[in-house]
Amino acid sequence: MLFRTHLAIALFVALFFLSHVTHKLTFIPLVLAATLLPDIDSAFSKIGRGKVGQVVQLFTKHRGLLHSFTFCIIVTLFFAFYLPVFALPFFLGYALHLLLDSVTSEGIRPFWPFKNVAQGKLPVGGAIEEALCMAFIVIGVVFIVSFFI
Repeated sequence: MLFRTHLAIALFVALFFLSHVTHKLTFIPLVLAATLLPDIDSAFSKIGRGKVGQVVQLFTKHRGLLHSFTFCIIVTLFFAFYLPVFALPFFLGYALHLLLDSVTSEGIRPFWPFKNVAQGKLPVGGAIEEALCMAFIVIGVVFIVSFFI
């Protein structure tokens, strides 16, 4: 999935859960940051173009360890023990990214280092993804407007 699709869907999910969290000001930014984080392993992604991304890419390959629930769960457990406020938003954003990438034609290895691949048929950047992105942008705007009405 593309950067904007990950953001649009993550924003919708964050808004959906917002009424159930106590740290509202940090929740949405953390979900959005976490949903972008797996793509730091790609030089072609917006987040992967920076210095940190370049260093990470020396040790990983795209859709490898960082695109796995193995990594997601380990980091979530770390947050749960040491920074509990970060645990739920990190897990939601990161896991959402993995779920979305698992329906693409490239797929992911959900439980790295195991070789099993979760793969769908949705082409990255295709018409269906564009429509999905636009739909979630509209739904997100409706959610935001409904908070103020």
